[in-house]
Amino acid sequence: MKKKKIGLLGGFSYESTLQYYDNLMRLYYDQYHDYYYPELVIYSMDFQKFTDMENENRMDDYREYILNAINDLAAAGVDFVAMTANSPHSVYDDVAPKAPVPMISIVESVAQYALAHHMKKILLTGIKYTMNSEFYPKGLAKHGIEVVIPSDADKDEINNIIFDELCIGVFKDSTRERFKEIIGSYEADGVILGCTELPLLLHQEDTDIPVISSVDVHCKSIMEYTLAP
Repeated sequence: MKKKKIGLLGGFSYESTLQYYDNLMRLYYDQYHDYYYPELVIYSMDFQKFTDMENENRMDDYREYILNAINDLAAAGVDFVAMTANSPHSVYDDVAPKAPVPMISIVESVAQYALAHHMKKILLTGIKYTMNSEFYPKGLAKHGIEVVIPSDADKDEINNIIFDELCIGVFKDSTRERFKEIIGSYEADGVILGCTELPLLLHQEDTDIPVISSVDVHCKSIMEYTLAP
């Protein structure tokens, strides 16, 4: 079986990049039970540099940095690219048409999962940049799905959880309980864990609220594309 070579644009943060690598290899093994894993190339970006561009709204530099990394992955021989974070998908529609190889969208992966599970109204969680951006509401609206955005106070608290704890590998039971309180205060059919660190904090077995792990659904889309004829 010929498999496509995967290109992962990672480093934001390294914790989520590790998740992608681990999930993809497990998905392959669970399906085939052999070690003919797909070939994979990771381009790890400068997380602080990337975050500074987001916080300072330097969007031209932001697009250029992402596109240059995609070009480097293409030069390494990958057949397609996936960005291992939600926030860079804020410029997906600008970058994808200029990319020399196909790209797999995390937003579209989330949309397809939500449709399959009959979700029409979904709470978005993630870093503040993601929650303040329009790429999820616009992307899901195309499929008739409404996105609920947390209050400003909840945005700040979720953002602090991600950057002060999850991005450096700190996972507290007290933080998990507080996050559950936040998401439980909104009326929605489910919640998007729209930061690729959040699935490290909250799993479906931790809550009765239907959870969409953006990492899991994205990885499944990546593997399906990798193995498609």
